[in-house]
Amino acid sequence: MLTSKKQKKQYRAIGHNLKPVVTVAQKGFTKNIRREIDRALTEHELVKVKLLTSERSGKQKLSNEICVELNAECIQSIGNVILLYRATKNPDNRLSNLSRKIS
Repeated sequence: MLTSKKQKKQYRAIGHNLKPVVTVAQKGFTKNIRREIDRALTEHELVKVKLLTSERSGKQKLSNEICVELNAECIQSIGNVILLYRATKNPDNRLSNLSRKIS
């Protein structure tokens, strides 16, 4: 599912105006958080997630864990926010952040 540099650039531009849909806080990557991020990726394909951890290495580890668990790709990581992408087989043009911005 590796995206090209050109695609990543487009996704970062689209993601710039998005708000984080989920915040991963003190309890970490729980089952409910996993379910909510999975639902958001299925519906929107491109989502922002806010990570509230104190250490930089903790953010990187958490970001990697989320990507592996949900078969997603981290497009960008700035501060406490990561931009995740996962392609959907049948995207809903009304919900997909990619369909609404590209077309």
